[in-house]
Formats: sequence, C-alpha cells, structure tokens
Amino acid sequence: MNSSLQEEILKLKDEKNAIILAHNYQPKEIQEIADFLGDSLELCIKASEIEDKDLVIFCGVDFMAETAHILNPDKKIVIPDLEAECPMAHMLPEEELLKAKEEHPDAGVILYVNSIAEAKQHADTLCTSANAVKVAESLEQDKILFGPDKNLGTHVAAKLDKEIIPVPKDGHCYVHRLFHVEDVELKRNEYPNAEIICHPECDIKVQEACDKVMSTGGMLRYIAESDKEEFVIGTEIDMITRINSEVPGKKLYPLLEGAICKTMKLHTLEKVKDALVKEAPEITLPTDVAEKSRKAVQHMLDVSK
Repeated sequence: MNSSLQEEILKLKDEKNAIILAHNYQPKEIQEIADFLGDSLELCIKASEIEDKDLVIFCGVDFMAETAHILNPDKKIVIPDLEAECPMAHMLPEEELLKAKEEHPDAGVILYVNSIAEAKQHADTLCTSANAVKVAESLEQDKILFGPDKNLGTHVAAKLDKEIIPVPKDGHCYVHRLFHVEDVELKRNEYPNAEIICHPECDIKVQEACDKVMSTGGMLRYIAESDKEEFVIGTEIDMITRINSEVPGKKLYPLLEGAICKTMKLHTLEKVKDALVKEAPEITLPTDVAEKSRKAVQHMLDVSK
C-alpha cells in the first residue's frame, strides 16, 4: 500500500471511528484499505459483531449494506456508490415471493442473502453460498421455496432429500453465468496439474465439470490448506487478488478473464474518501422491514455457528 489517497482514507477512518468492510470481489486498492475482507456470510457475521465503531463503510453491493443496516439499526451504514446494486437480488421482487408463498403454503422459505430487504422480510431464514445446505437442513419442511439464485438452489437440491422450488424460475448471477463447460475443459487441457474450483452460482453442468464447488471464503481456506500448488478459480476475477495476497506461493489461473462484476467495481478510493468525509450515501430501511428481516438474518447466523 503506497497511495497517498489510501493513507488519507486510513487517517479519516481513525478520525471518524469508522470500519471499512469489503467483499472479496473488490479491486486490489480497496482490499488493501479494508479492515475486514470476506464473502457474504463472513461479512454478515462481522457486521453482527460491530460494537465499538460509529460508522461502517461498506464496499460491496446494496444487499450487503442493507444486511449490515438490519443487524446494526443504531449505526450509520454508508456505501460509497449507491449504484452498486446486485442485479440478481432485484430478480426477486416482494410481490413474486408473496405469490409463491400463496401457491405453496406448506413450504419453508429460504432466501439467498443476495436478495432485497423487502423480500427478506418474508423469509423463514437466509443463506449464503457457504451455508446454504446447512440452512436448508435446519428447516423442518421437506418443501422449500428458494430464491433468487436458481443454480445455488440446484446445488442444495443435489445434496438433500428435499423439494427445492426456485423463485423466480431463472434467477442468476450474470457473472457466474459467463462460465461454460467448454471453459473448464479448455483450462483442464491448459493446466493439467491444476485443481479447478468454481462457485455454486455457476450452472450445475459447470459445477459437475469442476473438481470442487465452494464459496469464495471456502476457496481461500481450501487453497491455504491444500498441498497442491495450481488452481483454476471459477468466480469473479478479484477473488484471485485476495488469494494471491494471503496465500503466496500458489499458482492461480482464472477460469475466465472476463468474469468481472461491474457493480462491485463502482467503488473507488475517491468515493470511499468522500463517503468518509460526508458520511453518505447512507443505507436505511423502513423500521418494520428491517425488524422483520432481522429474524431471518439471525436464524441464518445461529445455524452457521
């Protein structure tokens, strides 16, 4: 870290008694100034543990900052760029979930944390890619409405003897949808000694073609503990940035160079500095929506312990 702007941000952060949380898909310069880096579950857990900070700067997408607000209604949650939305989260509007619940009144409801707060409030529980199977196991119902990511739902269905009903029928992450089986075959030929790991947001056929399927946090831990030296990584490109910084000595190759989440990249050092100075734009939710959503978030955190 050698940027004068980064140094200004760190000084401002101390002056404001702030904490900077950043997702694994943030670019290198943002990762370097973060107090905490993680996947969705790790960020949720960290957000639930914040006690001694007045201001949270959240470098991720909108649903992540909303979840931090749900867990910390008394703290100021700021996102550097309000346009940093998760397209998948917005694929499941509240009305569609309510309609599905009417059609399947005997089903439990699990929403991926990658969903909007208005939908979260109607869920029994939430999940992330790291704990989706464990969360689904925790529900007594044998029929589960699962949204908005169809591929993660298919991943869960393959692991459990439960009926998983996707809501909507084709919710997806546009970044992970870029991966195809042909990409896996190409990399396997190019790097025959490499283990190929992908994210469960990938198409089920891609998952089946890879050696391992896991969350980004799981990827980091697995590679750190593995005796193997070479890995092909099938997720957003900057996950490799984090692994390279924390697990030196490994050879990492992207499954696809163009796997870039454009909205994650909207945050810049300049915007982080402005967010600290202005303490805006602040993420807020209607009190009733936040309170109803908190029950689902808390259930997920309890199951994940």
